[in-house]
Amino acid sequence: MPSHHADPDAPLRADIRRLGTLLGQTLVRQEGQALLTQVEEVRAQVRAEPDAAADRLAQVDVVTGTKLARAFSTYFHLANITEQVHRARELRRQRVDRGGWLERAARLIAERGVPADEIAAAAGRLAIRPVFTAHPTEAARRSILAKLRAVADELDAEATARAMYGAATPADPRLAELIDLLWQTDELRLDRPDPTDEARNAIYYLTDLYADAAPRVLTDLADTLRDLGVPTAPAARPLTFGTWIGGDRDGNPYVTPAVTRDVLLIQHEHGIRAAEAVLDDLISEVSVSRQLRGVSLDLSASLAADLDRLPELDERFRRVNAEEPYRLKVRCIKLKLANTRSRLRDGTPHVAGRDYLGTADLIADLELMRASLARNAGQLPAAGRLARAIRTVAAFGLHVATMDVREHAEAHHAVLAQLFERVGEVASYAALSRAQRRELLARELDSRRPLSTMDAPLTDAARRTFTVFRTIREAQERFGPDVIESYIVSMTLGVDDVLAAVVLAREAGLVDVHSGQSRVGFVPLLETPAELDAGGELLDDLLSLPAYRALLRSRGDLQEVMLGYSDSNKEAGITTSQWAIHRAQRSLRDVAAKHRVRLRLFHGRGGTVGRGGGPTHESILAQPYGTLDGAIKVTEQGEVISDKYTLPVLARENLELTVAAVLQATLLHTTPRQPLEDLARWDAAMNVVSAAAFRAYRGLVEDPDLPGYFWAATPTELLGALNIGSRPAKRPDSGAGLAGLRAIPWVFGWTQSRQIVPGWFGVGSGLAAAREAGLGGELADMHKRWQFFQTFLSNVEMTLNKTDLGIAARYVETLVPQPLRHVFATIREEYDRTVAQVLAITGESGTLERQPVLRRTLAVRDTYLEPLHHLQVALLAQYRMSSGRPDAALQRALLTTVNGIAAGMRNTG
Repeated sequence: MPSHHADPDAPLRADIRRLGTLLGQTLVRQEGQALLTQVEEVRAQVRAEPDAAADRLAQVDVVTGTKLARAFSTYFHLANITEQVHRARELRRQRVDRGGWLERAARLIAERGVPADEIAAAAGRLAIRPVFTAHPTEAARRSILAKLRAVADELDAEATARAMYGAATPADPRLAELIDLLWQTDELRLDRPDPTDEARNAIYYLTDLYADAAPRVLTDLADTLRDLGVPTAPAARPLTFGTWIGGDRDGNPYVTPAVTRDVLLIQHEHGIRAAEAVLDDLISEVSVSRQLRGVSLDLSASLAADLDRLPELDERFRRVNAEEPYRLKVRCIKLKLANTRSRLRDGTPHVAGRDYLGTADLIADLELMRASLARNAGQLPAAGRLARAIRTVAAFGLHVATMDVREHAEAHHAVLAQLFERVGEVASYAALSRAQRRELLARELDSRRPLSTMDAPLTDAARRTFTVFRTIREAQERFGPDVIESYIVSMTLGVDDVLAAVVLAREAGLVDVHSGQSRVGFVPLLETPAELDAGGELLDDLLSLPAYRALLRSRGDLQEVMLGYSDSNKEAGITTSQWAIHRAQRSLRDVAAKHRVRLRLFHGRGGTVGRGGGPTHESILAQPYGTLDGAIKVTEQGEVISDKYTLPVLARENLELTVAAVLQATLLHTTPRQPLEDLARWDAAMNVVSAAAFRAYRGLVEDPDLPGYFWAATPTELLGALNIGSRPAKRPDSGAGLAGLRAIPWVFGWTQSRQIVPGWFGVGSGLAAAREAGLGGELADMHKRWQFFQTFLSNVEMTLNKTDLGIAARYVETLVPQPLRHVFATIREEYDRTVAQVLAITGESGTLERQPVLRRTLAVRDTYLEPLHHLQVALLAQYRMSSGRPDAALQRALLTTVNGIAAGMRNTG
């Protein structure tokens, strides 16, 4: 039997060893043999004598410590990209053996016997949108990521040559060159990125998706639906992309109206360029001659009009392509795109027929070509290259990604307080109860008067908030209606919070109740367990208002609600957060059905499990029945973006599994999978688990010693110096405690010190309470038959495996004052309880027993992670003892350990 069957990981380990050897050679070339010797000695000593290794690393000087940290960090980068390459190869093999995710979903749908008309209706409702955020959890610079992508390309090319020809020229010289360049590239950002920098980073991935993965997935989806007996229009938009970058104002003072305009312009620069690349392919391929095949009258008339309106079209094209109408039409489309670029740059008015306002007219031009081909013996290219081009352009538009705008609820009330004071309507808006504000704002929405004027006196902060609404209107008029569709109200606590945003939008001309017009949708963001529990009641009250209902009707009766995972997790712990979100979805589903509106849930899942994330496919299928009716939005951020989308094969895989899960859930999960009496029992059991978990978690976070412990035991104070995002780590005016600390630095600190409290704390207490209440059998049944509970425990199990309290103890013993160390005892006790309770349910002897590859991978990583942790502890101790401004070299050394641990753990926050 071939060895790779006996040990499927052998090729991966061989490639990692090979790159490790090349890295060692780089260290010798760049720094000398002594560094490589130290690296090897430390690695061996960590395995054999961890205490001695820790003592040794505590004695190294800052310069040596920095070099050691960089060596281990670079190793992790190389190991990560190699794992991605091998994961991509395995996915290719699985696709051959089992088909892709869509093919598998189609088999399930066919086996269930779903009628074609139901499939067609569901396909028409598909509206899947990954939303790229600027939340800063990617520690690696794009310069590093680009070189790692080049390493992946070399490994892939070598494997392809070996498969095709039986041998390949080793890529070692090129790999060595890339590793040398990696070593000479600074992994630390010198400056904090501004929102336009963040936009360019997101576009780096989005344009890659535009070029390869998205067209493939859209074509696969069309083929899958066709095989199920459901043809789809190429201009349909089952998959689109979104962004918060440049629009997320909540807590980010750097996102101004001017920044929003700048980011939209950057997006269009890249979107037009990507569309031009699609058109160049059409010019190359669609060379149909009028001498050999006819052309539709519609296309002929459109082409004649274009030639008349575009006199600047190069005479050479008019002559050379005179008998090639499709090529000539594409030349005209490209010229319109060029004119669009000039119009947006110069701020001149749109001229119909000479440039594009949005994407609709561009798609209409391409549809004319497709229809003409289909009617004139060109059915194959019409259904092939032209349909693919239309699907791609429809998915991305000229804007690449639709921007959401988000602002904190209180910012809107601050503006309205000043406006109402000006007109003398109320003595003190701020003193009104929520019910009184709701009544006042509903009445205002019904009125026809303007509440403001262009020169209404406002404070600077209120003026910035107010101006955003006018910026949205101007953006839609300049770029097209699709560039901004949703306005998200953070920390929505009542109907008045939504109405406040609606009234301000009315003042800017975005909504008009009396004409039934709403140019944006309004999205309440439910962020805390209390708000999640009250979400159904809030939505019911909102949809019961005639004025608001009229606005929603103008938007196709589609109401979006965003669910906040990370803040609810930070406030209540993972158990209560996940359970509150699950229950909220059911409640929102029922209210939407009552009011006969469609519900689109926007899952702010974050990246790591500690922020509410986890595997996408499983989480979609684990949602309550009937909550997913074709439409879904999910945030993507930080290291999750690079992990999912750096390699084309993985990008395709991740997009396809999301689309397949949504299609499957929409068609097959419309009724409960289990009897309602079983769900009722499980709900009761989860209520017991959640209540006890919440008490345990709040007991930890309300411990008055926790803030001191957290800041002492973790390197969280360094997050700002990493310069990985434009948004401040703490909310304004939040003081020195933990209440105002954002979820990202909260998870960052726990992860760096290997405690990962947000991913599991309270779970053991919750499960133990249920077991003590006689629900042990119920828990086992839930794990066997309830996908929500299975997914929840699987995510917890993974974070338990990444937790290492032996390493965490080093942080505590060295950095935490004795009076605060009892907090660590509480964490250790709950960790042991959680491991025991999870294993009692799964029946395994250790965590991740059913995922041996992941378990082995994490174990191997620990050999390289441990030296970084020891270095970080030693350097942190020096850093905190330094008086005044810390030494720049010491801070650089520390930040290098942070990057290395982030790479080794595969997540930051």
